[in-house]
Amino acid sequence: MKKAVSKNISKKEEMKSEYDFANMTGAIRGKYYKAYRAGHKVEIHQADGTISVQYFKLEEGAVMLEPDVKKYFPNSESVNQALRSLIAIIPSKRHIATHTK
Repeated sequence: MKKAVSKNISKKEEMKSEYDFANMTGAIRGKYYKAYRAGHKVEIHQADGTISVQYFKLEEGAVMLEPDVKKYFPNSESVNQALRSLIAIIPSKRHIATHTK
């Protein structure tokens, strides 16, 4: 029989004070970032020995926002509104300057 996990863990108990990641060597921030965005799979090992595999990939047209941008655009509606206002100020036909001698 498994021991029940207490859900009343306070914020202080989540991370022990002896964990100091500032001096951690070998860690590379964002090492798997690009691969994760391209898609990834998760293998779930069941108690009966079977393995179920789930694949995750961004939907067509989905865009991931960087954290600094997400502060200003918390949802898709705000992103679409900002992009539409940018589209409105772009000239419909761009004039290409040609130089003749």
